[in-house]
Amino acid sequence: MSNNDIIDTLGKSAKDASRILAQTSTENINCTLKALAKKLHDKSAYIIDENKKDIIAANQKGLSQALIDRLMLNENRIESMINGVEALIKLDDPVGRVLWQKNRPNGLNIERISCPIGVLGMIYESRPNVTIDASILCLKSHNAVILRGGSESLHSSLALHKIIQDSLEENNLPRGCVSMIPTRDRAIVGSMLRACDYIDVMIPRGGHSLIERVMNEARMPVFSHLDGICHIYVHESANEDIALNITLNAKMRRTGICGAMETLLLDKNLSRSTCIDILKNLLDSGCDIVGDENVKKLDDRINKATIDDWKTEYLDSKLSCKFVDNVEEAVEHINKYGSHHTDSILSQDNDATQYFLQNVDSGIVMHNASTQFADGGEFGMGAEIGIATGKVHARGPVGLEQLCTYKYLVHGNGQTRPK
Repeated sequence: MSNNDIIDTLGKSAKDASRILAQTSTENINCTLKALAKKLHDKSAYIIDENKKDIIAANQKGLSQALIDRLMLNENRIESMINGVEALIKLDDPVGRVLWQKNRPNGLNIERISCPIGVLGMIYESRPNVTIDASILCLKSHNAVILRGGSESLHSSLALHKIIQDSLEENNLPRGCVSMIPTRDRAIVGSMLRACDYIDVMIPRGGHSLIERVMNEARMPVFSHLDGICHIYVHESANEDIALNITLNAKMRRTGICGAMETLLLDKNLSRSTCIDILKNLLDSGCDIVGDENVKKLDDRINKATIDDWKTEYLDSKLSCKFVDNVEEAVEHINKYGSHHTDSILSQDNDATQYFLQNVDSGIVMHNASTQFADGGEFGMGAEIGIATGKVHARGPVGLEQLCTYKYLVHGNGQTRPK
């Protein structure tokens, strides 16, 4: 079967399933999610065994430890997936909400009502847990989805997909509600991006080259998630303990996620001892640091940064660092070199904080918090399908509400429009 035939088959199945899902009760969807949570628990050994096949292949390919960490599934991560499913069950159905209502002088009653988008396309790399995150969010928002996981995680993703399909079947929902492309062939991505007759919105989640390709080639709207070049700016008023804890967590908790800090901006008026302690804390934890000339003077282990470092998402134990004169310069740097993902200010000064929050042009802007909180689950959204860095429709964590669109319902009692 050709790539186009595979997409046609999956697309038709997803389109049919989306019409059924649009009419499916919240109770039925929640029952499906409960079945999924139970199966993830019962089949955890099977999932880990399949994941080991991907880990072995990744090591043979020489992938970095940061990428292998993104790929790995263990008991804790499976438990985290289960918790995400259970949290989503508790959330209200996002479909059918009255978003706006108006009674017109002519007697018409107009309502804006939330409704499913239809069929979503999801292309993602490495992290197999996205298979679950994407599927449960689409099901809860009454959308069908066609998944295309990364070649490195194919065994893991197919194992998770089988568990999803079994849960759907058990609750009398069509298997086309959640489809997965079962091949590593990269050429099929092109067929998927041209399938605008079936797919209403494309959501890419991965590296720069994947996102760029999707944005350039997709014939349907895209919820874009570009690089996660996240910044932390430490203002001169920052509490030292807070600064030490947050900068270390933001970089080193998990270096391979999109919410990891990649650039640290230090206020020139921040005490020298605090600057040294922050950098030493990171260096001693195994983080490589490149910095400007003034940063280099603070520790012999720091190498010189280039202009490209300010534009780099390392996704590893590496960080660029720079001194800035004030909050205005910090904001200017972030808006010039950042990716509009997540940026944070550490400050006890209200004026500086408000300036930063109002002027940083990113989907998520934080105050005295680690950028690693850039996650739909941490926002109380149950889960998220990605962090959108665009400005149209969805921005920041893409959760249930962002996977809905709306339509207008107009109620009359015989009105005709006059000439």
